[in-house]
Parts: sequence; C-alpha cells; structure tokens
Amino acid sequence: MASSNKDTLIVILGPTGVGKTETCLRVAEYFHIPIINADSRQIFAELPIGTAAPTLGQQGRVKHFFVGNLHLEDYYSASMFEQDALAIIEHQLHEKGIALMSGGSMMYIDAVCNGIDDIPTVNDETRQTMKRRLQEEGLPALVEELRQLDPEHYQIVDKNNPRRVVHALEICHQTGKTYTSFRTNQIKNRPFHILKIGLNRPREELYDRINRRVDDMMAQGLEEEARNVYAKRHLNSLNTVGYRELFDFFDGHCTREEAIFKIKSNTRRYMRKQLTWFKKDEKIRWFSPDNIEEILNYIANSQ
Repeated sequence: MASSNKDTLIVILGPTGVGKTETCLRVAEYFHIPIINADSRQIFAELPIGTAAPTLGQQGRVKHFFVGNLHLEDYYSASMFEQDALAIIEHQLHEKGIALMSGGSMMYIDAVCNGIDDIPTVNDETRQTMKRRLQEEGLPALVEELRQLDPEHYQIVDKNNPRRVVHALEICHQTGKTYTSFRTNQIKNRPFHILKIGLNRPREELYDRINRRVDDMMAQGLEEEARNVYAKRHLNSLNTVGYRELFDFFDGHCTREEAIFKIKSNTRRYMRKQLTWFKKDEKIRWFSPDNIEEILNYIANSQ
C-alpha cells in the first residue's frame, strides 16, 4: 500500500442488487478491517431476509456494525447514524488509518460524508401523538396542516410519504419553529480523506439480478418473515419494499403472484432512484463489482 499522510474512509456504494456485499467482504478481508453498514433497514433484527442483510456466515468472515442491532419499534435517524458511525470511524482510523463503510441508503451515506442538519430528536410523547393523529385523521389532513405551519417545506416534501410529513410536523409542534428553520444544508468538513467507490452493472443485468434475488428471498422465507411482523405494519420501519406488497397480499388486495411482481417492479424503481442520486456525486469512481483487483489497486494507489 502506498504511504498515507491522511486517514482514509473508503465508502463503497451502489444500487440494490449490484453485489456490494461480496465486494465489501473482499475489501475488508484484504485490509483486515470491519464493515460499517450504511443501510437504514438492515439495522432491524426482524428483517434479515427482506433487507438482504449479511448472513451469519458473512458476518463470521468480517465484523459488521449496524446489522440487526435494533428492533422495529426503536427510533433511529440519519443524524443518529452520523454520530454513531463517526465514533466507530474515529476508533478505526486511530487503529488502522483506514475504515470501510458500505451501503445503499443515500441519506445515511451523506450524513457521514457531508454531515446532516442538527434537527432535534423527537420525544416519545410527540411521536405517539402524531402517530395517533395520522391513524385517526389521515395523511391529507396532516399535509394541509404542514402547508399552514411550514409552507416552505410543504413545497418540497413528498406529500405521499407519511413518514416525511409526520416528522416535519413533529418538529413543528415540539419546537414551535418550522422544520425549514433547522435545514441549513451546510457541508461539514471531515478530518479524514473520503474515497468513494461506486458499483454498477449494465441495466438489464441489474434488472435480472433483482428479479432473481426476489425469487431467492421468497424461497428463503420472506413471506413468513413478513407475516411475523404483520401486526406492526403501521411502523415506519416497515414502510419498505418487500413488506408493503406482501401486506397488501395478506389484506386480500392482490394475489401472491401479483405481490411478488410488485416487489420486483418496486425494487427496480428504487434501484433507478439510487443511481440517479449517486450519479450527482462527481467524487464517486465507478467500477464493476467483478473487477475486485482493480478496486483494490485503486484504493491502494489512493492512500
């Protein structure tokens, strides 16, 4: 490895289904370092199949952080991940001078690399109140309330996403200020070098890998996993591709085959959304996951 004057955080990112897990395992094994997992759903212990979390065997090969460490009812946010991940990164850089983070959750990756606005943590009373209001009054009423309390954020928020709308209202009610007032979007300077490696494949290959992975998940027991958490389907943590569609099947809104078709379709749509987000970042150097030697050489020469 080339000499280094500055500690380095390697960030391996890419769309769902591209093959990040095995690539990261190879990189982690090469440098003898753990993997800091940046995935907002793999943190939940109840969802290993539907989130394609690293298996016990893979975790046996390399130590992983943020895999199955929380439960569905636990509140967690990108700003909390920023704090927790930075603490691990600081320790890892002190020990090795190099750290590895990987995932497909855009906000989690941005939180660590660029920082995230210091938005107050919502207390349990406010969260429960807003959860009850969402169930009783419905999303349209809360969207209209957000328009009145914070018209600026109303213009840009995803009005079909209850989690986004409710969170903005939680902040408004808890602080007496607009959600917009906490959004500064200031990039924080990190005391380490960030090396971003993007993984991608031809679009049709990605589609095929996603379709086959959904079939594999169903064979591994995704339907049973979804049934086990069905009673908690109102939680934001289950507003996730793979579970939403199966919940519709359980509710009789579609057939099992239709649910599987929708999981594949919605996963492909999410993959395209991820790529659109990542492609805006000119600091990412793109590779095929199959070119592991090229990736390792790039890391070594960038140190």
